[in-house]
Amino acid sequence: MERERNGRSRVLSRGGFTLLEIMVVIVILGLLAALVVPKLIGRTEEAKQTQTRLQIKNIEQALQLFKLDNGFYPGSEQGIEALVRAPEIGRVPKNYRKGGYLGRVPKDPWGTEYVYVSPGTNGDYDITSYGADEAPGGEGEDADINSWDEG
Repeated sequence: MERERNGRSRVLSRGGFTLLEIMVVIVILGLLAALVVPKLIGRTEEAKQTQTRLQIKNIEQALQLFKLDNGFYPGSEQGIEALVRAPEIGRVPKNYRKGGYLGRVPKDPWGTEYVYVSPGTNGDYDITSYGADEAPGGEGEDADINSWDEG
């Protein structure tokens, strides 16, 4: 202790944490990790499938804008690339938007290009990601994700 000029004593404060305080924090963090980590493990593929569905929706919105401006969807030979750069093959659009309809041609979360077919067998166009196995068909994580599927 140290005495001040007026005669009162003052306790000197020491900075830092005690070993006990640090151990309590480590135990709490360990308990939280034990509860949270198992719920997150295995959700990576589910997140990739959700991201794929969102990317397909974005491509569909760009296709709708393309059709509004030009009166038709890009053909299969033009592909999704027609949403980034004005196509020079097939049916050439007369009212192509300056800057395009997408910033870049997206790949699915597994690094594979989307399959685009127009006219499609399930509508004006079909967009497909082959999923984790990068091959047609499959189940679970390997299942194809299609623009015409619900969910």
